[in-house]
Amino acid sequence: MELIIDQVKQSNAQGRKNLERMLPAAAIQSMEHWIEPDSMESPVVVDTLLSLDEHLVAAQADQLSEKPCIINLQRLNDIRFVNKFLESANRNLPLGGYLVGSVLTSERRKEQLMAKYSRPISKIVYPFDYLIKRVWPKLPYLRRAYFALTQGRNRVLSEMETYGRLYACGFRLLDSVEADGKLYFIAEKTGEPDYNMEATYGPFIKLRRVGKNGKIVKVYKMRTMYPYSEYVQQFIYERNGAGGIGTGSKFNNDPRITTVGKFMRKYWIDELPMIYNLLRGDLKIFGVRPISKHYFSLYPADFQEYRKNFKPGLVPPVYVEIPKTLDDTVDIERRYLQRYERQPLLTDVRYLTKAFYNIFIKRVRSC
Repeated sequence: MELIIDQVKQSNAQGRKNLERMLPAAAIQSMEHWIEPDSMESPVVVDTLLSLDEHLVAAQADQLSEKPCIINLQRLNDIRFVNKFLESANRNLPLGGYLVGSVLTSERRKEQLMAKYSRPISKIVYPFDYLIKRVWPKLPYLRRAYFALTQGRNRVLSEMETYGRLYACGFRLLDSVEADGKLYFIAEKTGEPDYNMEATYGPFIKLRRVGKNGKIVKVYKMRTMYPYSEYVQQFIYERNGAGGIGTGSKFNNDPRITTVGKFMRKYWIDELPMIYNLLRGDLKIFGVRPISKHYFSLYPADFQEYRKNFKPGLVPPVYVEIPKTLDDTVDIERRYLQRYERQPLLTDVRYLTKAFYNIFIKRVRSC
C-alpha cells in the first residue's frame, strides 16, 4: 500500500475534519487528550503494510522532526513484519514522538465470531479458527507455510502481545480505546528498540532471569503468557500492582496469562523444562525463585545485593511460608537465605520437606 500523501496535505489545511474521515471519534478524542496540539495539527498519515523507511518522502521526514506524529490506518493484524514496521516508525520519530494505530484483538475477534454465527455453528467455527489462526502460526517448521499462504494478513494478536511489541520496539502506551470493533492505541517513543532476535511464539520459551552473582541466565519454561509479555511488566505493575493476597511478588490479576497458561501453572506443567536448567547447573533443587530484572528491581537495594550471592532454585521458599505481599516475599526469602548461609544442606532438606507437604497435602499452589 502507498502512503496517503494527498490526505496528509489536506489534514494540514483542514485539521480535525480530515481526521474524522479516517478515524473514529473516540480515537480522536484520546489523541487530543494525550498528544501535544502542535503534533495534532499535521500528523503524517500513512496507509501501509510495509516499513516506513521505504516510503516516507523527504518532506514528511522533515515534518516528523518538527511535529512528530505518525498515524497508520492499517491494522497491525495485516502487517507481515509487525516489529519491522514498529522499528521503522521508531527510527523516523524523535524522542517524545507519537505513533497511533489499531489492532483487532483476539478477544474482540472471538466476540465477533460468536456473534456472527448461531450457537451450534459458532461452537465449531471458533475452535477451527483458533487452530488455524493461533496454533498453526506457532508450530515449528509449519509456521513458514502459514505465512507463505496468508502473507501475515488477518493474523491474530492479543491485546497484551500488541502492547508488548510496542514496548519491545521503544514505545510506551499512553492510551487505548475500543472503537469500530478495533482497539486504537496511542504510543510515545521513549527509547530505542530492543531488537530481540530470540522472541518466540512456540510452546517452549527462554526467559532471561537474574542468577547467581547477578549473571543473567536463560530459564526454560512452557509458555503461559502471550508473546512479548516480558516487555509490559512495568505497565502491568503500574496498572494492577503486585503483592495481593496469595500472589507474593506476582502481579495482581495478571492479564498476560492465557487460559491454557492458568491450567499449566496450577499443576506446575510450565516449569518442567526447568529441569534442564537444573542439570546445567543454573539452578538448584531448592532456592529463591529465578526472577526477571524488573521483579528484581522491586526488591530493596540491600537485599538485591545479598540475594545475588545465592543460586536460585526450582522450588522456592514461598511454598513453605505463604506470602500475602511483596514485603512478605522479601522477608521469607531473607530468612531462608540467612539460614541456608549457616546450614546449607540441613536448611534445604527442612524447607524442601515442608514445601512438598504444603504442595501435595495442603494443595498450596504457585504464589
